Amino acid sequence: MATFKPRPKQAEVLAYTSGKMGVSAVPGSGKTKTLSALAAKLIAEQLEDDEEVLIVTLVNSAVDNFARQIGAFVRERGLLPNVGYRVRTLHGLCNDIVRERPGLVGLADDFQIIDEREADTVLQDAALTWVKLHPEAAGQFLAGDLEDNRREWVTRERWTPLVTDIARAFVRQAKDERLSPDEIRRRLDLYKQPLPLAEMGYSIYVSYQRGLNMRGAVDFQDLIRLALLALELDDTFLARLRRRWRYILEDEAQDSSRLQELIIRQLAGKDGNWVRVGDPNQSIYETFTTAKPEYLRDFLREPGVSPRELPNSGRSALPIIELANHLITWTMDKHPNADVRDRDPLLPPLIQPAPPGDPQPNPPADQSKVVLYPAALPPAEELRAVVDSIRQWLPTHPDQTAAILVPRNKRGFDIVDALKREREPQIEYVELLRSTTSTREAAGAVGNILQYLSNPGDVRLLARVYQVWRRADRDDDALAARLENMVKALRKCPRVEDFITPQLGRDWLADDENVAKLIEADPEIGALLTEFRGIVRRWQEAVILPIDQLILILAQDLFQSAADLAIAHSMAVLLAGYAESHPAARLPEYTEELAVIARNERRFLGVDDADRGFDPEAHKGKVTVATMHAAKGLEWDRVYLLSVNTYDFPSAVPGDQFMSEKRFIREGLNLEAEALGQLIALAHNLPYREGVATADARVDYAAERLRLLYVGITRARRELVMTWNTGQQGDQQMAVPFAALQAYLEERSK
Repeated sequence: MATFKPRPKQAEVLAYTSGKMGVSAVPGSGKTKTLSALAAKLIAEQLEDDEEVLIVTLVNSAVDNFARQIGAFVRERGLLPNVGYRVRTLHGLCNDIVRERPGLVGLADDFQIIDEREADTVLQDAALTWVKLHPEAAGQFLAGDLEDNRREWVTRERWTPLVTDIARAFVRQAKDERLSPDEIRRRLDLYKQPLPLAEMGYSIYVSYQRGLNMRGAVDFQDLIRLALLALELDDTFLARLRRRWRYILEDEAQDSSRLQELIIRQLAGKDGNWVRVGDPNQSIYETFTTAKPEYLRDFLREPGVSPRELPNSGRSALPIIELANHLITWTMDKHPNADVRDRDPLLPPLIQPAPPGDPQPNPPADQSKVVLYPAALPPAEELRAVVDSIRQWLPTHPDQTAAILVPRNKRGFDIVDALKREREPQIEYVELLRSTTSTREAAGAVGNILQYLSNPGDVRLLARVYQVWRRADRDDDALAARLENMVKALRKCPRVEDFITPQLGRDWLADDENVAKLIEADPEIGALLTEFRGIVRRWQEAVILPIDQLILILAQDLFQSAADLAIAHSMAVLLAGYAESHPAARLPEYTEELAVIARNERRFLGVDDADRGFDPEAHKGKVTVATMHAAKGLEWDRVYLLSVNTYDFPSAVPGDQFMSEKRFIREGLNLEAEALGQLIALAHNLPYREGVATADARVDYAAERLRLLYVGITRARRELVMTWNTGQQGDQQMAVPFAALQAYLEERSK
């Protein structure tokens, strides 16, 4: 690593020697390098034997990045890498704490931590059980004007997923409030009014914890809660950790939760050494976690804390910086909703360009490279416009990077499908979505085979299996027509066994007139059906094997590419783990596990780039498709921001729609927000009034979406294109901040 030459503001941070310091760092300010250099300095100059600098960051990929950069800095100082520092995510830190003294918090020495996938399975089981035991519960929340058939469909198809979402948020918040199921029950019994959503959340919470206890396991939130408890219970243990971790450096502090802050406050102590670095303007995870930017903002104003700023950024060209800064000032002064302004969603420091002579200068300024496309495009036309644009741009910029960023995974899948349909020339792309197209398609293919094997007499399932087996034929017009004819023929087979295991006088392949006509027109059809019959027989014989072995056998017949085979191996490992924790599971349960991945309801951990860290520079000449959330911390030369409309970026003004407010729920209530409102009322002995939490959630969501738009804009280095669409119903408008930014650009051009 070349010698780090800090900017003046970075040098102010590096002058730190002790105490508490808070650092506001704008996008592209070099905070990771600055924090890594500070860690190396403290290791070299301040530590004694057996002391460490503890670095706490958000995600595993950041752990690797910090460890690599700190290692390079300490080597420059002639020190050994991996000595004198420890880099952890919050979960990793809590695991270190609890593993030292598990008995202190009532855990066995060999306690297990279940991952998000397994925890979500336990929660879904608990929610489904509750729904079955309370078939009448949906009625009190459904809109009164629903027609009977619509009401029946909602109750059957939409109610259970909604209950699961409500329970997930309820349990997450309850654990952040350190409320056990027993404590919630006690408070419910004392509360003066009925709280039906809290009652539901409590019941599912009880079942969920029972499921964890049966496994001898804790989830990630239990791990955090128990780590804090351990620090509170044993002063000697806490003192030992404080001596070990003499300095604590906290990265991405805008995403701290209440419990994270309490844990680090315990470890740092009243007069300890604690540096918090982050950007409240990039806090974009409130919807999914209990993180809040207020924790960092309050810390920066706290007596005894030295505030610092990293305002200089060499990432983006000046017109992009000015656009991002205008979004901040417009939000503070002119946002049409005063309640949103009062939330302070975006605040200074404004981004400043790199100073003269900086080793990372800003890209050349070119106002024409910032385009806010004003046309009201239907969703399909927005995709077409973006695909046409990227097709023209990529060939002329082979050494640059590009990204299409979307507010939701679903829109990302739409753009990937549009890119896949491009043939001449084919557009190369990579995905940073909840799961990649390859993962979803592989999971869907294997899932379809398992579904057939669990019901081998269903001829329609057999026809679908043939489609899966010959799915590559769909890319060739002639083969696609043959595939369609063969699938239609299979669906008309009177009995599956007449094809798979024919007997004398009952041989569908040999005796059926329609099949004979197909073979006469295309003799290869007979060979294909014979081969298919042999493969299905082999699959049926393999059903008695353990599920992971069965998956690998299916994969050998379904996939050719190394990537797909690797995904299949990961699926085999996943289902083997599921089988171990669900001994009674059979093929239908395994099928549903894969269907969840295929439907994109859960990330398939361990396969996608996001789990290993992602480097845009490794994908020059391609376009990355990502959510704006997944793009945080990354940058590209050219960035497209899609769907900047009033649905994906509402401003909590009259007429806005919110995806969390289901149309089939009465009075526009956000049931997830109302459940949390009831829980907060219990936790803090506050009055509860229906609808208040829904209104607050609208304002909070609008504030978070402003920060998400800011993150999207600041991913761009040289060029930025923003578009919006009119939504599925054609009733959406350009987002209010989009209109404000467009007006700003028009005024500048005069």
